[in-house]
Amino acid sequence: MAIKKSELYNKLWKSCDELRGGMDASQYKNYILILLFMRYVTDKYYGKKDALIYVPEGGSFKDLMELKGDKEIGDKTNKIIRKMADENDLVGVITVADFNDSDKLGKGKEMVDRLSNLIAIFEDEKLNFGSNTAEGDDILGDAYEYLMKHFATESGKSKGQFYTPAEVSRIMAQVIGVESIEKQSQTVYDPTAGSGSLLLKVADESGNGLTLYGQEKDVATVALAKMNMILHNNELSDIRQGDTLSSPEFRDKEGKLKTFDFAVANPPFSTKSWSNGFDPANDLYKRFDGYGLPPAKNGDYAFLLHLIKSLKSNKGKGAIILPHGVLFRGNAEATIRENIIKRGYIKGIIGLPANLFYGTGIPAAIIVIDKANASVRKGIFMIDASKGFIKDGNKNRLREQDIHKIVDVFNNKTEIPKYSRMIPIDEIKENEYNLNIPRYIDNTEEEDIQDIRAHLSGGIPNRDIDELEKYWEVYPKSRNTLFSNSEKEGYSKLNVEKENIKETIFNDEEFINYRQEINTIINNWSNKYREMFRNIKTGSNPKEIIEIISEDILEKFDGRILIDKYDIYQYLMNYWLDTMKDDTYMIVENGWIADKDLVPQELIIDKYFIEEKEYIEAKEVEKDEISREKEEYEEEHSEEEGILEEIKNDKGNITKGNLKSKIKETKDNEDYKEEYEVLNNYLKLVDNESKANKEIKKLEKELNKKVDNKYKELSEDQIKGLVIDYKWVPTITKEVNGELERISHRLTTRIKELAERYDEPLPQIEEEIKELESKVEGHLKRMGFSW
Repeated sequence: MAIKKSELYNKLWKSCDELRGGMDASQYKNYILILLFMRYVTDKYYGKKDALIYVPEGGSFKDLMELKGDKEIGDKTNKIIRKMADENDLVGVITVADFNDSDKLGKGKEMVDRLSNLIAIFEDEKLNFGSNTAEGDDILGDAYEYLMKHFATESGKSKGQFYTPAEVSRIMAQVIGVESIEKQSQTVYDPTAGSGSLLLKVADESGNGLTLYGQEKDVATVALAKMNMILHNNELSDIRQGDTLSSPEFRDKEGKLKTFDFAVANPPFSTKSWSNGFDPANDLYKRFDGYGLPPAKNGDYAFLLHLIKSLKSNKGKGAIILPHGVLFRGNAEATIRENIIKRGYIKGIIGLPANLFYGTGIPAAIIVIDKANASVRKGIFMIDASKGFIKDGNKNRLREQDIHKIVDVFNNKTEIPKYSRMIPIDEIKENEYNLNIPRYIDNTEEEDIQDIRAHLSGGIPNRDIDELEKYWEVYPKSRNTLFSNSEKEGYSKLNVEKENIKETIFNDEEFINYRQEINTIINNWSNKYREMFRNIKTGSNPKEIIEIISEDILEKFDGRILIDKYDIYQYLMNYWLDTMKDDTYMIVENGWIADKDLVPQELIIDKYFIEEKEYIEAKEVEKDEISREKEEYEEEHSEEEGILEEIKNDKGNITKGNLKSKIKETKDNEDYKEEYEVLNNYLKLVDNESKANKEIKKLEKELNKKVDNKYKELSEDQIKGLVIDYKWVPTITKEVNGELERISHRLTTRIKELAERYDEPLPQIEEEIKELESKVEGHLKRMGFSW
């Protein structure tokens, strides 16, 4: 049976718990990823002839499984991994972690237990990477991505730069147009490859694949990147070690820099030692000729110019992540920036939210380079996407809707106020080639202006009501229902009481019609795909399914006033990532079986046993009433002198044993007749509560038995109905309806805010103050105080 992807991720992250403490994430990631590699290649290639990776006898994960509990597990693990490495030219790639290091893994039994537990986690048969049958499924790639993200998070500021967030990588791939490539022989290059995650995302976004090239300075990170390539079926990629600026590895036969169809990079920001090992003024590769030399203590433009030089002339396309400073810093960088702009190489700039990256919290931008038609380029397209993100732990993260919007807007060159603009080169020239985004796109929120005249004489300014125009476009009559002209020109008065604003909007015919219109759209959308959902089977492609339905929901809500199509898209993607994705992959792997993950127990109960559920709920209400009565009775008779206070134990509880003992003690004593009655009444309440609990448990047990039996009886058609009609579709529909609620709430809140703001004009307040002063003065006189 297939493992849920979320369960897989949790299992892999649990493996890290075995290593935490002895080392930090920047170190223990190597141990985890090497074992993941060993399990993957063993599942995929063991016993297969002519495989890209040869799995030797004595050098597989199967051999590692035999070591659990072995006193020499550390040394023998190293030897098994070394055998795999020797057979596949992977020495220095999968041999970078020492599994016999007692300082990191403990000594004696501690090491044996730790490594045995670690191997056992990866041994789980559900982790079989050779058995997944979903077309387009990259279960290993998804797991690796999950681990890399968490390793980067835990590695800290100085060691998390090996990973580019997947969301940013996807944007870079899509804005340089890799989806349109025709041949896998087309090339993409990353001069600061890190773990290779950016390169792989670019390849993943391309329709037919790409030939991958990368260079990385850090030796351990190169090993990480090479493993990553193999784990993602890119065994033929070319990843080399070395300093890209001083010793670029990729050169042509003439010794010049090799050029590529595409290039992407996320270099270290503002590195000071960028010129170590070579003389930029006499650069062998002429990367700075015609532009100017970057500052001696800041390498941002050195990496940008290297990327530009590495692109094929007249058609190369690239994208690089750099700090915002490159857009506006002066002196040498201003000269370089002007020369790049004059050549027409910058196609666009995308300003990103701050705190997205793991090595730094500063805001960055994607600079999109395009040599095609550079000589006739008349403008640079800018996007300010700095406000579109969600908090994710101590970092910010781009949502699916943010990614889609950025890519749509950039590729279509759509101008949106406060978000995107095509900036003519002439305007940039007037600004001395300064590319600072706020110079061209003002994304500040409109100030909520206080109207002095309204504060003085009342009324709601028409200006404020006019600013709600998008609502009045949908509910044109509602404006006249809610407001009417006041005596003062330019001001209106509210026609309903403040507490009735929400009810008035919700009951408005236009609002009801709009709700029905939106319901029709989402119902038609879901009905359209019911048959597709029912036909999910072995061999289906879950990635294709979500792409089809998500793109269509965007189209269905395109142009809708009030509702943002990207918000609706996000609701669908949230549900896909939280639930529907796992469900779909499980169906592809296992078929439509009555699994409790796929068909939760609540669905069975709500569909087939609703009467039993409601009966139990009624009994729970009765039990809660008994418990409440018992608590009130206990509180009433637990004062300082109360009889129930006397029988409480050290923890402040009343046990049934203590209660019965006290009843027996006071039973025939006339002096305690009243106390005896209190104790007996309390015992009855205790017994009634206990009886109610037992009855509920019995009913729940009977219901669970019925549910278990029902699971065995369910036909495939019934399972499909439960999953599609009672789980998937209602959840998505509910989210869309929730958006309508949020829209009306925003309108209600704003109208109420305006009404309360100008509810009492200044003269009225002053008059009320005078009346209160007069009353106070009268009271003081009657009390004998006068002045």
